[in-house]
Amino acid sequence: MRSGTIFSTFKRDYQLWIMVFPAIAVIFIFNYIPMYGVQLAFRDYDFSKGLTGGEWQGLFYFKQFIDSYLFTDLMKNTFIISLTTIVVGFPAPIILALILNQIRTKKMKQLMQTTVYLPHFISIIVMVGMLNVLLSPETGIVGLMMKSLGLGHINLLASTSTFIPTYVISDIWQHCGWNSIIYLAALSTVDPQLYDSAKMDGASRWQTIRYIDLPALVPTIVILFILSMGNILGTGFEKIFLMQNSLNLPVSEVIATYVYKMGIVSNQFSYASAIGLFNTLVNFIFLFAMNAISKRVSNTSLF
Repeated sequence: MRSGTIFSTFKRDYQLWIMVFPAIAVIFIFNYIPMYGVQLAFRDYDFSKGLTGGEWQGLFYFKQFIDSYLFTDLMKNTFIISLTTIVVGFPAPIILALILNQIRTKKMKQLMQTTVYLPHFISIIVMVGMLNVLLSPETGIVGLMMKSLGLGHINLLASTSTFIPTYVISDIWQHCGWNSIIYLAALSTVDPQLYDSAKMDGASRWQTIRYIDLPALVPTIVILFILSMGNILGTGFEKIFLMQNSLNLPVSEVIATYVYKMGIVSNQFSYASAIGLFNTLVNFIFLFAMNAISKRVSNTSLF
């Protein structure tokens, strides 16, 4: 695009550019300028020399991470938690949105929506505190119910076999309602005449969902699935770190928590930066790969 064209476009729509400028400034300051620190992954960081100092090490820290005895376990734990969350958690808001869309009574629908949205506003710290209280094998409601059923004293947060299901189920409960909003918005664009026509033709609710609702959701589902695959190694930090203990550590130690321990606790900033950059590159590759596959299969993609 020629500079004259850009200037004329800005002159014509200057009000819109003024409105969007604060958002552009915030993104540039807090997202792009800090990217300069990525060079720490290739340098031997020295406090006295700042971000631009230190000897150039190239790919040394990347090789150190890949050769580390923890590399396999970290990648396995991160992939398992992420894939389980996607496989189990991704369809949940879709199903919830389809169910809520079938409620015809306005007040009941509003009540149900408000009820399922509320857990999203619970902070991570409070959520983990609730899990510790509810799942306690001695005093928790769930623990006492399991004991009364003859399952014994099972600490769901301290067992390597129950940590991931507990994490995924609690994550779905907290965010399923909020994530369903975008699907409800997509369903709101469906022409009501389609429902009337389907009802006149004798279509059941399942047939209405199958032939009207689901096709309307497909583009939104594809886009959100691509975005979720672009965060395949992004398990998050706060919740896993707060749920982590010495007993579940073999399955709960993921890249995010390991980066924190290496960078903040152990002061190995260059090593932690290399691990974080490696994590980002893997996510980037998955995003592009899934976008290319989606574009070829369904002709729907991000770019």
